[in-house]
Amino acid sequence: MKFGVFVPQGWRMDLVELPDPVEQWEAMTAVARAADAGPWDSIWLFDHLHTVPEPVRETVFEAWTATAALARDTQRVKLGQMVGCNGYRNPALYAKMAATVDVASHGRLYAGLGAGWAEDEWKAYGYPWTDLKDRMGSFRESVELIHRLWTEDDVVFHGKYHSVDKPFVEPRRKPPLWIGGGGEKVTLKLVAQYADACNFGTGQVDTIKHKLAVLRTHCNAVGRDYDEIVKSTSINVFPVEAGADPVTATAKARGRYSLEEFTEIGAGGGIGLAEVVTAKQLRIHLEQLAEVGIEYVIAYIPGVAYDHEPMQRFAEDVVPAFS
Repeated sequence: MKFGVFVPQGWRMDLVELPDPVEQWEAMTAVARAADAGPWDSIWLFDHLHTVPEPVRETVFEAWTATAALARDTQRVKLGQMVGCNGYRNPALYAKMAATVDVASHGRLYAGLGAGWAEDEWKAYGYPWTDLKDRMGSFRESVELIHRLWTEDDVVFHGKYHSVDKPFVEPRRKPPLWIGGGGEKVTLKLVAQYADACNFGTGQVDTIKHKLAVLRTHCNAVGRDYDEIVKSTSINVFPVEAGADPVTATAKARGRYSLEEFTEIGAGGGIGLAEVVTAKQLRIHLEQLAEVGIEYVIAYIPGVAYDHEPMQRFAEDVVPAFS
């Protein structure tokens, strides 16, 4: 099993204790460099433009420009987006941007892509908010088109949502494509057809077991080797010492927030969305994920901008057990 970690980017209100945007940026970079020096395989960013659980006027660093900058601030770790929003960039431009960052990082890019869901962001930035059928139709065309632009010359494509006429996507690169989402009719079929990796962002064992069974069926239908696709999930955790008092252990990372806000579990956002766990508890959960087929885990650790200790605890007390 390999491991990645999200850097603090602002989306989850995880930079608000730092008043200066430059200081916020350097805190994000410091986490990236700490991961680069440790056992982590990768660092990750969210592709969001406003904060959650509700939009407020706080820093959220843009994903692709941040990825490019962090590529030059690190030397070893892979860099990815979990996941890029299809609606924010023309797919041909996406292919070009990804190729550029892959070169800038000397081949360390994991290119993430998903259909997108944050309605308030789309509308605020002037992107047409369409119904689910059209968003998924656009996503389907984009995935096919991006794959072709990375692997073929003189691509001509005239779809319902996207068209290109022989763009020169140079430098020619094909970074691993990570598709996020668990839709069984469209998304998982696209994973089987085109993706190098998939991500189900739940960490829930029973759900993942079911989704992977569906993915295997799609792979069989299109003649794809199921085993060559990396299966990943994302988890939101805050590792502490066994027997530690949660209030004391999380104090530095929580900043102004109460323990209840910090550990809130909810759909679509929250301050922390993190479960306070010991290394032993975390190892048990990861073993369960491995048993159903997960081979890559991406951790979001809230408060890591202010305190690297829980990330170090994860790296020292959990990662070696799975290497």
